[in-house]
Amino acid sequence: MVTQTRVHLQTLVFLVFVAHLCEPVCVDVPSGTEAVLGKPMKLTCISCLKREEIKAKTRVDWYYMPDDDEYKTHILRFEDENPKYMDGQFYDRLVWNGSQDLQDVSIRIKNVTYNDTGVYECHVFRKFEFDFFTPSIFHIKEIKLKVIKQASQDTTALYSEIMMYVLLVFLTLWLLVEMVYCYRKISKSDEQGQDTATNYLAVPSEQKANPVAPVSK
Repeated sequence: MVTQTRVHLQTLVFLVFVAHLCEPVCVDVPSGTEAVLGKPMKLTCISCLKREEIKAKTRVDWYYMPDDDEYKTHILRFEDENPKYMDGQFYDRLVWNGSQDLQDVSIRIKNVTYNDTGVYECHVFRKFEFDFFTPSIFHIKEIKLKVIKQASQDTTALYSEIMMYVLLVFLTLWLLVEMVYCYRKISKSDEQGQDTATNYLAVPSEQKANPVAPVSK
């Protein structure tokens, strides 16, 4: 009985592990906070679903608030797979940039202006569909955006790129060393095999047919 229970537990752990591997990966990526004047800018908002198999009805609302004002302006609503752009300064310059599974509910601003500096809020409302009840969750993400004239140099990205090239060069050199080592090892084995065959062929045929018997005392 104990053995059977142990087998069942091991099977359950294995199934849970496999199910975990099969789950889609969702990473909450922070949004950029600096936009360049006249360039497009993506405002990233990630709202991960814990379980993809549960159906959920999602509504997304984006709001904008200038730095010198406390009034929020409703600029976009996404519901029933359709984005609705509100009238105002963003009406012709907003683009829905979310994913099909609505875990990424980002937007993009076209042709950024200085007036776009301020605070943006991403409101995500999900209503889950179960057999007996319909729970819901509400998530808010705030993004403080600053518009600059020219893009500032990102030292972190520069260092990352340098490290990537250094790692690539190191891996290339290591691969070359391994190839040379393997080639020399194979060549040495072939030479030893050829020497053995040559030595064997050099032995007279009489000695091959009649090997010398050991002398017994």
